[in-house]
Amino acid sequence: MTLEEKISSHTAIVAIIGLGHVGLPLTFTIAKKGFPVIGIDTNKQRINSLIKGISFSPDVSDLEVQELSPNCQFITPQNAHLLQTSDVIIICVPTPLDMYRVPNLEYITNASKLISQHLHKDSLIVLESTTYPGCTEGLVKPLLEQSGLVAGKDFYLAFSPERIDPGNKEYPLAKVPKVVGGIDEQSTKLAALFYGQIALRAVTVSSARAAEMTKLLENIFRLVNISFVNELKLLCDRMDIDIWEIIEAAKTKPYGFMPFYPSAGIGGECIPLDPFYLAWKAKEYGFYARFIELAGEINTLMPHNVVTRVIWALNKRGKALHGSRILVLGASYKKNVGDLRESPSLKVMEELIKKHASVFYHDPYVPSCTITNTELSSVELTSDEIKKADLIVILVDHSTIDYDFIVTHAQLIYDTKNAIKAKFNHVIK
Repeated sequence: MTLEEKISSHTAIVAIIGLGHVGLPLTFTIAKKGFPVIGIDTNKQRINSLIKGISFSPDVSDLEVQELSPNCQFITPQNAHLLQTSDVIIICVPTPLDMYRVPNLEYITNASKLISQHLHKDSLIVLESTTYPGCTEGLVKPLLEQSGLVAGKDFYLAFSPERIDPGNKEYPLAKVPKVVGGIDEQSTKLAALFYGQIALRAVTVSSARAAEMTKLLENIFRLVNISFVNELKLLCDRMDIDIWEIIEAAKTKPYGFMPFYPSAGIGGECIPLDPFYLAWKAKEYGFYARFIELAGEINTLMPHNVVTRVIWALNKRGKALHGSRILVLGASYKKNVGDLRESPSLKVMEELIKKHASVFYHDPYVPSCTITNTELSSVELTSDEIKKADLIVILVDHSTIDYDFIVTHAQLIYDTKNAIKAKFNHVIK
């Protein structure tokens, strides 16, 4: 059978390299469609967990792992010889930045080298890891061709940006269109055929570079707009205007406006990091992406602003931050998930601890976390715990938290998420 026939008949063996927040949901979405899947990850703990039928992702249940595991194999790179049986290989590895906001391409490089050792003719390789325009052709293609095979002739290569939104039950992968762009027409055609089987539909673009830029546009759009509304929130604070009231009024306009909301900062693996891949690449062309850099600067300053507002709120009550008991609600980066990646809540807590506050937190999705080399455990939201706090800071508005109960028992609340809609004298927005 040709690769096209294997994909159409769902008999193509699909390998996923990287079983994180993107790779794991993708693995089981593909398995649900009947494709045999091989999941590869360097983390032995993840592999052992999946073999035992236990999920480590909020987007994949233990039941899904157990029901679909007969159609899946989970291995570490030591058993990567199984890639020789794969027809489609998808790279879903992390793409972090270093401390200077320079892209770390180590994981993509390692995955590409691993594939090249086992690559065979008539196979499709797809990069899903977010990166800069030109990475698929400029970095991945030469590494794969170390196998002696030629891209576009012996094998096919494409980019398809991941569109996983952790915790979003309304839009799982199967209900979201997938953008695909190959290094040539046949690569695009095969990638579109494959993703058309597992996603809502495949949307083709002219090249892998166009697909890479599409993903960056999606993330930069959110970074710039969230940072913009955070900056506007700082101005509204000085002008004694309620930013939440302004947003609610503006969103009544039926066209030309999309609401974004202020926060302690932007978390997750994509929005705080991915735009800087483009800012970094742009310098190669003598271009400086000022909106991206400015948005990143504002986002970086937001946790510090929250701490400043905490100090101000305590001062109005005649208290110093030093020695005050602060209860933080929400450690994760996002509502109703337990993901700590780039979470601004951790940065806020770290700064409060450095200023000698006594910090506690509650998060139903994060039983424990480490701040400045100290492990903290989520406290129970009892009336006594709430009353003991000199100040409660709401950083994440988890749906499971009873905010009426908190308002009733708290001395003072600083609400950064507008979780408490009504106005109270002891609640600061």
